[in-house]
Amino acid sequence: MAVKVEKAEYQDVRDEMRPGDVIAFSGKGNFSDLIRFATASTVSHVGVILHTKIPTDTHERYFNQIIESATIRNYAGVHISRMSDRLKEYDGEIWWLPLSDEVRNSRFNAVKFYEFLFQAEGKKYDTLQALKAGTDWFDSWKIFGKGGPGYNEEDFGKFFCSELVAGGLEAAGSVGNINASEVTPIDLCRWNIYSGKYYQLKGDVTNITRYNTADPNNWGFI
Repeated sequence: MAVKVEKAEYQDVRDEMRPGDVIAFSGKGNFSDLIRFATASTVSHVGVILHTKIPTDTHERYFNQIIESATIRNYAGVHISRMSDRLKEYDGEIWWLPLSDEVRNSRFNAVKFYEFLFQAEGKKYDTLQALKAGTDWFDSWKIFGKGGPGYNEEDFGKFFCSELVAGGLEAAGSVGNINASEVTPIDLCRWNIYSGKYYQLKGDVTNITRYNTADPNNWGFI
């Protein structure tokens, strides 16, 4: 039976979010339209959840942060923002995809996850690789040699959104050997690393096709 999305209010689920949970977006701009068209999907952008703990005199409190590669506050690159702020300012649909307990408990090295993502903070957005990752029609054509004109060799000098998240999950050990520079937003949402439920936090309720059905190991290699 296909998994269906459930509607949720952020304030009701914010305490359940954990580092490594993926946040998927569907925007209303021209670039979002291009990504959805090229990848034949409803998802145009992804980020991943971080946590920040704040010690007080009596206890520790935290707020959710999201790290993503996007144009925010007039800079196109890797940003860390409060999740609540992104919900308020984003014009489009937003989903929360929780990692499964099996992945989190046995295949998630938080130290390596954070190390990878914090080293990426501030790097510029990679528009060319984003476009090439979404246009894989010629990748297997021998006439172009290895890869073809739309194929990306893995390169973390700059980041597009799903490359950043895929790289973080690979560093954490949550997926096997992958080419993160060939991962599109919808690819990431279809990997079988999530729990049985996912949640719509903003916008009209919309299913992500083939959510949680694909084996990510060796993804992006030809």
